[in-house]
Amino acid sequence: MHHAGKVIALHIAFVQTKLMILPDGSLDLAADNAHADASIDISPSLALRLMAKDDAAKLHIKVEGDAHLATELGKVLQYMRWDIEEDLSKVVGDIPAHQLNHFGKQSVGAVKKQAANLAAMLVEYWQEEMPLLAKKWQVEQFNADVDYLRSDFARLDKKLAKLTQRIQESISH
Repeated sequence: MHHAGKVIALHIAFVQTKLMILPDGSLDLAADNAHADASIDISPSLALRLMAKDDAAKLHIKVEGDAHLATELGKVLQYMRWDIEEDLSKVVGDIPAHQLNHFGKQSVGAVKKQAANLAAMLVEYWQEEMPLLAKKWQVEQFNADVDYLRSDFARLDKKLAKLTQRIQESISH
């Protein structure tokens, strides 16, 4: 394995850990004093966006050190799924594990829904009550105005260049 023996420090929300890549490609906890070859930092708010499957949130993940290693690990973690029900069943039995898993999924779904509602409410508040965010049509209008101003300035610049050339020609003759 190309990355065997390398250590990645993960800081996800309030959880911090270091993982070592084993020769077979699997991951194991690394010693706390192990030097991290790469570091991945995901804030609590970013973690919520990632859980809500917001693809734009991936652009805000803070990576330090070996970026290639962090990217490879990110790809692995993105497609990795933990069968928590299976692991819980070994501790508490099949039926309680199923019920806990079901409760957990419902809780996560409710948190996602509430987070989305809160975000929508804040966006509306910041657009309507306390204009901090621009509406889409306002941004589009601003961009159109800037484009119009840019073309007007380009035309004015060309006219001034022609006028300057005519003045210079008349002076030289």
